[in-house]
Amino acid sequence: MGPTGKQSLSSVPAPMGGSCLLLLFCLRLGTSCPQSCQCPDHDGAVAVHCSASGLQEIPKDIPANTVFLKLDANKIARVPNGAFQHLSQLRELDLSQNAIETIGPAAFSGLAGGLRLLDLSHNRIRRIPKDALGKLSAKIRLSHNPLHCECALQEALWELKLDPDSVDEIACHTSVQEEYVGKPLIQALDAGVSFCSTHHKTTDVAMLVTMFGWFAMVITYVVYYVRQNQEDARRHLEYLKSLPSTPVSKDPLSPAS
Repeated sequence: MGPTGKQSLSSVPAPMGGSCLLLLFCLRLGTSCPQSCQCPDHDGAVAVHCSASGLQEIPKDIPANTVFLKLDANKIARVPNGAFQHLSQLRELDLSQNAIETIGPAAFSGLAGGLRLLDLSHNRIRRIPKDALGKLSAKIRLSHNPLHCECALQEALWELKLDPDSVDEIACHTSVQEEYVGKPLIQALDAGVSFCSTHHKTTDVAMLVTMFGWFAMVITYVVYYVRQNQEDARRHLEYLKSLPSTPVSKDPLSPAS
C-alpha cells in the first residue's frame, strides 16, 4: 500500500479497552471497602461487614451505595449526629453487641425513608432517644439493654415500630415502680401499667407540697402581723396611761385657786 494507505491505517481509533478498564477502576475506588472490613457480594447489592473488628467509632469511609451494613460486636460507645447521612440506599443496619450509651438526636438522619431494620440490641442504652428513632419506619430491636422504665420510655415506645421477634425480650433494668424491675416491659404495658401515672402522681404531690408551703408562709405572716399590731396597741395604751392627769373643777364659776 502507498503512503496514503499507511496514513489511513494510523488514523484508525485505538480500542476502548483501556478507557473501560480505567472507568471500572474508578468505580471500584468509589466502592472500596473500609479498613478492617469485608465487602462480600450480596445478590448484587453492596454489603459491608465490619463485625468484631475492634472498632471504637463508626467508620467514615463507608461506600455511599451500601445496602447492608454490619457493625456488630465492636466497642462503639456512641452514635454521633449524621453518622449515616450519606448512606441513602441503606436498608439494614446492625449495631448490636456494642457499648452504645448515647445516640445523637440526628444520628440516623437521611435513613428515614429506606431503612427497614435497625438492630440496637445488646448495648448499654438506658433511655430511648425519641428524636433519633421516632422518625424511622424501620423495625427496631432494643432487647438486652439496661432500660430505665419511666414515662419518657413509655411515650417513646408508642412511636417506634418494634421488631416483633425480639419485643418480648425488652425488660426493665431499673424502674420508677420497683415491682417491675427485671420484668418484660411489653407485658407490663399490655397489662395496663402506666409509668406516666406515677410521674403525674409525683408531680401532683410536689405541687401540693409547694402550695402547702406557700399557705404556711401566708399564715405565718398574718399571725406575725396581728401580734405586732397587738404589741403596738398595748404599748400605745401604756403610754397613754403614763401621761399625768389634770384635775377638773366641779364648779365652773368658782375662781381658780
